[in-house]
Amino acid sequence: MGAIAAAISKKGEDTVPSVRSMLIRLKHRGTDAHGIATPNSTRTANSIEQISTKNVRSDIALGHNLCQILPKDHPQPVLGENHALVFEGRIFPPFGVSDVDAILGMLGSNPRKNARSIIKRFDGSYTFAITCQDMVIAGRDVLGIAPLYYGENETTAAIASERKALWLIGIEAAKSFPPGTLAVINCRGFRFKPIRTLAQPSPNPMYMKPAARCLQTLLIESMRRRLSDTKRAAVAFSGGLDSSIVAVLAKLCTVEVQLITVGLKGQRELEHAKAAAKVLEIPLHLQTYTLDDVEKTLPKVLWLIEEPDVMKAEIAIPLFWTAEIAAKLDFRILLAGQGADELFGGYQRYLKDYAAGIEVICDSMYHDIIMCHEKNFQRDNQVCSFHKVELRLPFADREVASFALGLPPRLKIESSEDLLRKRVLRLTAENLGQPQSIAGRPKKAIQYATGVNKALRRLARVEGSTLREYVERYLQEVYPER
Repeated sequence: MGAIAAAISKKGEDTVPSVRSMLIRLKHRGTDAHGIATPNSTRTANSIEQISTKNVRSDIALGHNLCQILPKDHPQPVLGENHALVFEGRIFPPFGVSDVDAILGMLGSNPRKNARSIIKRFDGSYTFAITCQDMVIAGRDVLGIAPLYYGENETTAAIASERKALWLIGIEAAKSFPPGTLAVINCRGFRFKPIRTLAQPSPNPMYMKPAARCLQTLLIESMRRRLSDTKRAAVAFSGGLDSSIVAVLAKLCTVEVQLITVGLKGQRELEHAKAAAKVLEIPLHLQTYTLDDVEKTLPKVLWLIEEPDVMKAEIAIPLFWTAEIAAKLDFRILLAGQGADELFGGYQRYLKDYAAGIEVICDSMYHDIIMCHEKNFQRDNQVCSFHKVELRLPFADREVASFALGLPPRLKIESSEDLLRKRVLRLTAENLGQPQSIAGRPKKAIQYATGVNKALRRLARVEGSTLREYVERYLQEVYPER
């Protein structure tokens, strides 16, 4: 885990200083090792300042900051046959050797031809970049779980793990790199080619009980793949349906599981989380916060998520606290239930789509899951990475997603007045041994369950501003140049 940055000059100028500056801006994502490469050379060191680039000049450069989550994670970039590689993230299930070494072997002597095989063959949460003599080849996993941004101006085309690195070198219009896609970047800019994207299947005429059994099998396998390289993991736990399923699945994998619950003092949902943890017989660390904590955390979160989106900020604050606690408890891997609401009809707004017909509700959920990389995954990864914690999402699995998207809507939502929704997932929870107090609990969004939404509104009222104005003011303070 860490950060990736690459740049190519459109005018034949040296890009090594730009990549070095980008790595410094992204240092919060990884401090264990740092590296810079050109197409035929690579230099790594324990600090960016120690990397010697005195006699290195290239119009193409690639960089990496390492956060060593697992012992097999080693410094990058690595040098291949006339190319250099950075592979950032995880492949599930993992290789016996490091993912980087396996990918380097796959690329062989022809990375231009073989790079697409990475996306075609491997599932996981990853991005990668390869420097060749006259181009950079970059790609991203099918669901876009690992963050990657791209952009260009008159002089430079570049990619980076966060937008702030692109802004630093004068690229204002930083966009999210499309998932499941390969890009060739040269002095003329970007050329994208979809390699393996999530398709919208036709509804599969299944019945509820066999669908729940099949879903259970897929989720267990998804979790096993995500925990096969570790012996312990924390769970972002609310006591609700999604996080409880994640907790039970992790427990079935016989790893050490630690539940983490956060919220403002006095929130009733905290008591429910305590009761749910007791039922599941999994240790719980519960931490409460104050209005002052919310105010202090907001600017940090906005610096990480890089936009004045109120809802994203409200969700990011409790996740920031959760990842912080996981790091303090020495848990480097955090599991969460992101993706379940989009796949199984969890949001109340789906009721209107359901009433409009099968095609409308299927289109709505498909659109939401393929846009999760922009709405959810990037935000959550960037928040967790700040605390050197790796976020893993068992619902955000290609096989789970394809199966869920193909289920008839009636298995998710019974009617346009269904207050519970996610019916097949609730039956799966029951099959996993969860009581009705968990499997049948109505959804409550994290910003309301933790009390963060209410706290932010109170802080905004004190200043005499709307919540949006309040959030925008803080973003201007952390990014004054914008």
